[in-house]
Amino acid sequence: MASGASSLTCTGRAFFLVVTSFFLLVCGATAQQTSTAQAAQSTQSGEVTARPPQTGQATVTVIETPTNPAPPQASAANSPKDAPNSSGTVKLGPGDLIELNVYNVPELTTKARVSNNGDVYLPLVDYVHLADLTQEEAQAVIEKRLEEGGFVRNPHVTIFVDEANSQGVTVLGEVTKPGVYADPADRKLYEVISLAGGFTGSAARKIAVIRRGQADVIHIDLPRNLADDVSGNIDVLPGDTITVPKAPIIYVVGDVGRPSGLLVDNGQLTVLQALALAGGTNRTAKMGGARIIRKGPTGMTETRLKLKQMLEAKTPDVTLEADDILFVPVSAGRVAAARTIEAATAMATAVTVYSVRP
Repeated sequence: MASGASSLTCTGRAFFLVVTSFFLLVCGATAQQTSTAQAAQSTQSGEVTARPPQTGQATVTVIETPTNPAPPQASAANSPKDAPNSSGTVKLGPGDLIELNVYNVPELTTKARVSNNGDVYLPLVDYVHLADLTQEEAQAVIEKRLEEGGFVRNPHVTIFVDEANSQGVTVLGEVTKPGVYADPADRKLYEVISLAGGFTGSAARKIAVIRRGQADVIHIDLPRNLADDVSGNIDVLPGDTITVPKAPIIYVVGDVGRPSGLLVDNGQLTVLQALALAGGTNRTAKMGGARIIRKGPTGMTETRLKLKQMLEAKTPDVTLEADDILFVPVSAGRVAAARTIEAATAMATAVTVYSVRP
């Protein structure tokens, strides 16, 4: 009986040893497969095991990217501000702030501003000239420098323009906030003028647009009510310069009801129209002594008017020009012919300016 129990105990121990050995073999094989998979994944992702350099030898770090990587696409929520300008037609220029990314190499991500001479300093590749290049051309230049220098294999460079200062629109003249306005993509003329605060009270309605690379200046005559005619609402391109001149002023001084400066923002003004806007002549006015004081290339000149005959429609009306002075003297106060111009000019400096829309 005792020998039977002992035989059973030995058999159980042998079975336990066999099961334990099988379990250890399975665990070892699983651990080996896991280590192999991790090593393969590390090799595929571009990680390189660093070897200690030998004494006296220079070390060069080479970063390898996948042969055919699929760079992530920027989502609409994370797209940069220059998305409307990513068509490749807009060129980089001095003052632009760019952000550079190298796919799978975050250490090379950097922001830099294009200098006045068109260069950008980037890690590893030193200075790169990017002025007058499109974003695609600039990306190709940097990729070539990275690969030829042995810094990155098969690089994929992406450039975003954070601030397109070189491609801004310049608004000058009679606007509330003249200056340079960046990112003019898909904007119209009226929108840019609105960004500049709109016209001032002395602005003319004849606008000039100077376009980069074009010798001819674009002249636009805007209506008094912009909604009446939108043909002048042209597209604004990067680099455009919009100038809004001051409307011409015609001065009416002397023995009139309301001496004033008439701001003509569009159209023309005649002598009789100017007199009517100035309140007409007074009773003491010397009708035969009226004259136009005009500044020419050789100095001030005066042209006598037959004002009484104009009022009686016996003489055609005369069209005034910008900065003309219509002077109607007082009949009782004789003004010497030599002093007429000086007296009219002095009076014109103290008049009130009114906006006139003929």
